[in-house]
Amino acid sequence: MRWQGQRIDDTDETALPGFENRSGFLRSVTTPEFDGMTFHEVLAKSALNHVPGPSKMPFSWTINPYRGCSHACVYCVDPRTLILCADGTQRRLSDLSVGDEIIGTRIEGSYRRYTRTRIKAKWHTRKKAYRVTLADGTELEASGDHRFLTDRGWKHVADAERGQRPHLTLSNRLLGFGIGGLREAVATEHAIDDDRDYRLGYLSGMTGGLPTRMAFFAETRPAITRKLSVEGLAVKTAADLRVVSIDPLPGERDLVDITTGTGDFIANGVISHNCFARGTHTYLDLDAGRDFDTQIVVKVNVAEVLERELRRGSWHHETVALGTNTDPYQRAEGRYRLMPGILRTLAESGTPFSVLTKGTLIRRDIPELVRASADVPVDVQMSIAMFDEGLRRAIEPGAPTTQARLDTVRALSDAGFRVGVFLMPIMPHLTDSVAAIDDALRRIAAAGADHVIHGALHLRPGVKPWFFQWLSQHRPDLLSSYRALYPGVAAEAPKAYRQWLAKRVRPLVRVHGLTAQHSEDRPRRRSFAEPPRHDASATTPPKPATPAAPMLF
Repeated sequence: MRWQGQRIDDTDETALPGFENRSGFLRSVTTPEFDGMTFHEVLAKSALNHVPGPSKMPFSWTINPYRGCSHACVYCVDPRTLILCADGTQRRLSDLSVGDEIIGTRIEGSYRRYTRTRIKAKWHTRKKAYRVTLADGTELEASGDHRFLTDRGWKHVADAERGQRPHLTLSNRLLGFGIGGLREAVATEHAIDDDRDYRLGYLSGMTGGLPTRMAFFAETRPAITRKLSVEGLAVKTAADLRVVSIDPLPGERDLVDITTGTGDFIANGVISHNCFARGTHTYLDLDAGRDFDTQIVVKVNVAEVLERELRRGSWHHETVALGTNTDPYQRAEGRYRLMPGILRTLAESGTPFSVLTKGTLIRRDIPELVRASADVPVDVQMSIAMFDEGLRRAIEPGAPTTQARLDTVRALSDAGFRVGVFLMPIMPHLTDSVAAIDDALRRIAAAGADHVIHGALHLRPGVKPWFFQWLSQHRPDLLSSYRALYPGVAAEAPKAYRQWLAKRVRPLVRVHGLTAQHSEDRPRRRSFAEPPRHDASATTPPKPATPAAPMLF
């Protein structure tokens, strides 16, 4: 990749405000090769990331030399917005602090339920805002980037300035309980204590349901609060939360954003989104409206930091997975060349590792991988989901071509690696036909792959609205089928479909001489077999066992 024409932006106001004053910051770089993108070179304090014990991932440790997210936005709301707290009270966002317990949501089976969470980060910004009014009288003031949960998934308040994204329209229905039934006194935290007739009339007119319950407690403020909490209750929307108007507000407004442990919170009685990755980037001052896809953090000293961490007596040489969060072989790796140092450091310390990538740049490091595999087990996987080039261009426009990735599988296999291919996601009605699967497996086998890890499309909450938007533009004929397969907040296709798909794939895998692993067959965190030899004269060089690889979908 060319890196000519790069510009050093040590004081560029278009970069992250205040970033240059942060500890560890070196410089910001822009280049014509990456139009509209800024790379922030930093000195990292740590390299190894530990995966929480309850995680379903088949590995315990990861390394992410790059930080960046292509879909994250600045989600912010008016500081007067009422936030539902863990004790059942509602407090202004401006009055909450990092560490406070509030209510978010979690998905249990086919239900979304209210649950406790904590505020992990909070920051202020100033930008253009909109007022969203609901049929029950609830009003929400938020930036156009902010997302609320509707009965058709997460939607931004407004469309993007450039391009398109799922956004609110009139009659969209938000999920939650709303605060339209609360008087203005609640928002100002001063109940009307002397209006006894009003209170009697108000309470006598209550009909039940969560909206009424929340309004009742807000008006009466009982001394015994154990009944106030909604923790564990299913999200059921009884109030009329249809969007009746979306009005831009004049000028710019002071807005506040938070990150929570669940990735959401209850704002004025409706479910409001925030970005999981935001908490890891608050030290970058990303609250100024810069999207993660244009501000990439590069840990230029990651190999040196990793070396120090691996020398610690507490390190037990557990498997380290590369490619679990961001692709380690994204295009910028051609400039920064962080991976060779990481691979050498892992191998010299006796630490086994796996690499999962869509990037063909891994071919540059084949000699390094070969040297590493002489000392430790090395697993290599290539992610290839679409074998129709037109479909690939539509869904993965920035990724290498399918053939380029297959050529990379061949190069790795010729080097002696037992290469796995992630045939994921397999998409209903798009890539799940016998002909499509058979063609994909034929080409994978011809490229020299050893095994295939396959699984059905998984639509995470942040991905689902974007994919449905893509369907509406490119394959509107499939929208009704996908809504039936992935109803409401469901992220997975029905179990019956997944079982049907596995029965279709496995015989074809055997026909093409490959071995198969379903994405739901959770690999154990394992010890490795003897590492492979790379003797060109050997007819069957020994290779690592089936990989404990990260699951992307």
